[in-house]
Amino acid sequence: MTIQESTSTPVKVRRATKSSWAGLAVITPVLILLAMGPYILGRGLQQNLVIMFSLIVLGTMWNLLAGYGGMVSIGQQAYIGIGAYGLVYIADTIGIDPFLAVPIAVVIAGALSLPISFLAFRLSGGYFAIGTWVIAEVVKLVVEQMDVLGAGSGVSFMAITDLSPGRRIAYVYWLSLIAVVVAVGVTYLVMRSRLGLGFTAIRDDAVAAGSLGVRVTRSKRIVYVIAGMGCALAGAMIAANTLRVQPESIFSVEYSAFMIFIVVIGGIGTIEGPIVGAIVFFALQQWLSDFGVWYLVILGLLAIIITLLLPRGIWGLISGNGRIRLFPVGYRLANPLERFALVKDKPTVPDEGAPSA
Repeated sequence: MTIQESTSTPVKVRRATKSSWAGLAVITPVLILLAMGPYILGRGLQQNLVIMFSLIVLGTMWNLLAGYGGMVSIGQQAYIGIGAYGLVYIADTIGIDPFLAVPIAVVIAGALSLPISFLAFRLSGGYFAIGTWVIAEVVKLVVEQMDVLGAGSGVSFMAITDLSPGRRIAYVYWLSLIAVVVAVGVTYLVMRSRLGLGFTAIRDDAVAAGSLGVRVTRSKRIVYVIAGMGCALAGAMIAANTLRVQPESIFSVEYSAFMIFIVVIGGIGTIEGPIVGAIVFFALQQWLSDFGVWYLVILGLLAIIITLLLPRGIWGLISGNGRIRLFPVGYRLANPLERFALVKDKPTVPDEGAPSA
């Protein structure tokens, strides 16, 4: 892409960098290898990887909401629960194929998030964060009153048990891998669009962005709906993996704590950060699982240390504070030194009133 400056000097810009091409060369075979998981991995490892995939989706969606959209929510577990219960109800009660029921549950979550956004957006800042938590608790209370969803005791996911265990686990694994690709891909495409450009201005100063023509509320509402649908997708993955949904667990505020931790340690405001953070968090969960509740204390201390020492997260350290980007969303000069050379070599024109040499 070429931009014509006022000095009539063309400046070439591009999105892709050497690091992004190198990242593509690495990510592609990794995805192919992961897609072969059911053929080379045991069932237990596949189920564990489904957990990691769901964490990547949740971290990516929360980062889109807070890191790019500037909306700190601690109530996204509402959509996790809607996605999980929606999948179970659509598949078990209505009788739709479980894997076709997943996108339907996601769409339902998106449809519900739209009117909820009109309520949540009446608040801002810390009030918005607490308000989303209250909304999630209200959704949980409503679900607990519905006998068709098992009320307070929860409900088992029976439709998917018609498959043999090996095939069921493989299908859920592939579904979860596709969900990761979709979540990261949608975030990447959104941030490369005009909508994503507006988010940068909104995050810095919403009032100033609105004065420049950015439709702040509309942009935030779109992001809120997308994030709700992404969390519902993760909820459906969790339900399909555990085969049971209970209100106290699926609507737990721990999910919001996990999402915040993943994004903070990975690197907020980057696409790569939540992926790195989810992998690190998953590894810590596996390693510290024998410590009981103390693992939460250790995670909290780790989050504080990383926040103080690495404000841009682990990915900020790996990428050299943004010099390496696997998912470039902005423009860069194709050759920054070329522009300076053109300016330097440009002949100067003396002022009309200046004496000639």
